[in-house]
Amino acid sequence: MRILHLDSGREMRGGQWQALRLHSGLLQAGHESLLLARRGSPLLNTPSSGILHPLTLASLSRRFDLIHAHDARSHTLAALLGRVPLIVSRRVAFPIRASALSRLKYRRPRLFLAVSDCVAQQLRAAHIDENRIAVVYDGVPVPVSPANGHRILAIDKGTNLSDAAAKQAGIELEKSLNLTADLPGARALLYLTRSEGLGSGILLAMAHGLPVIASNVGGIPELIRHGENGTLVPNDCGAIAGALRHIDPALGTAARQTVRERFTEERMVETTIAAYRRVLADA
Repeated sequence: MRILHLDSGREMRGGQWQALRLHSGLLQAGHESLLLARRGSPLLNTPSSGILHPLTLASLSRRFDLIHAHDARSHTLAALLGRVPLIVSRRVAFPIRASALSRLKYRRPRLFLAVSDCVAQQLRAAHIDENRIAVVYDGVPVPVSPANGHRILAIDKGTNLSDAAAKQAGIELEKSLNLTADLPGARALLYLTRSEGLGSGILLAMAHGLPVIASNVGGIPELIRHGENGTLVPNDCGAIAGALRHIDPALGTAARQTVRERFTEERMVETTIAAYRRVLADA
């Protein structure tokens, strides 16, 4: 297969890492894959990549079997300029706008790859046909050895609860700006958010064998089974503080096994390839 990937992100966040892992996996599997990103993007440092330029997209797309857009701006460009079947990854859990322009934009893709059942439900709520939706969970690498550290890392995406909960629990937190670098030296992750399509940072921590305490919102419960492979909490300071006082390392061991069974890079690539074949068979 020949796949043209589009990503307009400026930095390496969850969606960009997934685009890169998928692109690399396709190349390793012998498929032709070209990843276009905006000028200055870290994605341009990967093999078989190039600058995303609207003026050349229409002609370039004709060389490929499919376009896979990985973010909202790329979705718009591909819907307007692409000349082959379009697949769009959807990672966010908020509702789709009901404007005429949005309806036109969302009519164009042959298939939406929702990052979770939660995200898929938002697509259904926007009256997108079930046969145009597939769930493809993120995939992450599983390190050879689990993390072995003492720090409790925190990601707080707008709840402003982590510091207050840590103070109430009498525990010191470290806010992480680079999970990839920080996870090997950690013993747990606190992940607080008001909305989350899935939570690729949670998966990274689980792959490192860390107990994760996470907000019980969005697609997060599709990763974490409370009390089995992690801890789900309401966005309540007292509940979060209580979870911080009772971090169970056994939950991290179970979390690492969960990733091995359901959320590896290889599984993500295989599931996406199956979705591509489905679209091409119907073309």
